[in-house]
Amino acid sequence: MKILRLIIFIAVLISACRSIRYTPPATSVTRSEYIAKYSDIAIREMKRTGIPASIKMAQAILESGDGNSTLARRGNNHFGIKCHDWTGRRIYHDDDERNECFRRYSNPEESFLDHSDFLTSRPRYADLFKLDPYDYRGWARSLRAAGYATNPQYDRLLIRIIEDNELYKLDAGISLSKSGGEVVDNRKRKGVTDEFPTSGSRRIQTRNRINYIIAEDGDTYESITSEIGLMSWELARYNDISRGSAINPGDIVYLQPKRIRAQRGMETHKVIEGETMWHISQLYGIRLARLLRRNHMRKGEEPTPGQIIYLRNDSPY
Repeated sequence: MKILRLIIFIAVLISACRSIRYTPPATSVTRSEYIAKYSDIAIREMKRTGIPASIKMAQAILESGDGNSTLARRGNNHFGIKCHDWTGRRIYHDDDERNECFRRYSNPEESFLDHSDFLTSRPRYADLFKLDPYDYRGWARSLRAAGYATNPQYDRLLIRIIEDNELYKLDAGISLSKSGGEVVDNRKRKGVTDEFPTSGSRRIQTRNRINYIIAEDGDTYESITSEIGLMSWELARYNDISRGSAINPGDIVYLQPKRIRAQRGMETHKVIEGETMWHISQLYGIRLARLLRRNHMRKGEEPTPGQIIYLRNDSPY
């Protein structure tokens, strides 16, 4: 009888334990703390590899539970990357199956760097890098389609994290690290403000709330990049051109990312002879990929004279 009572007591105890919800340790990291701690790393990796910082940060948040998961705390693995062909240290953890092998790192930054190398080195993720670097929704969907995670809602979870926490600001170089309660803008650190470090009498102008200059005789891609103090990739990305592209006198040269729509009051544009979609995107400060999408056009497709191009809302045609 005593043995039977003991068995019943143990069964009740096990059942009670299973019903108790997991409570994070008192030292658990909050989401805002996690973002503040690692957003600069995400931006640096974006500049190095082209992976949107918003996507990297959202994946880290989701995969590591804001840095509180067992893999993150014990193995510094913030992206849930399994061993695959890994020859470094390992940690074993239950995931889709019991006791699966995951990569183990010396510190979180190693995990952020390896995540970049993991995506850039595998053919299955090659299509990601054909997307607009500001199209975080497209990146999220492509990550799910490429099989990064087994959760069929993976893309929606990433998009919600990005939008709820305004992580898209990271893609414009705005760090969400906090100093004295203020958001730090990395663009201001390197002079991307109303007071750019330009030489001579060149004037910084603003269109669609974006700083730009007008190209002068003798300007080249390299000379403007050097004069303004931008990273080598930034001028190309901001102006939808290739590195080293010819810059002609009179061209608008944006010094900050273009926007997804024109300013209020600029609803449509009527095409004149010789205009291209790129010229229109520069004229109104709209990202070329977004302008094409709004008008149901493909990359390389050009408008005809007299055609109406929609600048703020999608074309109804």
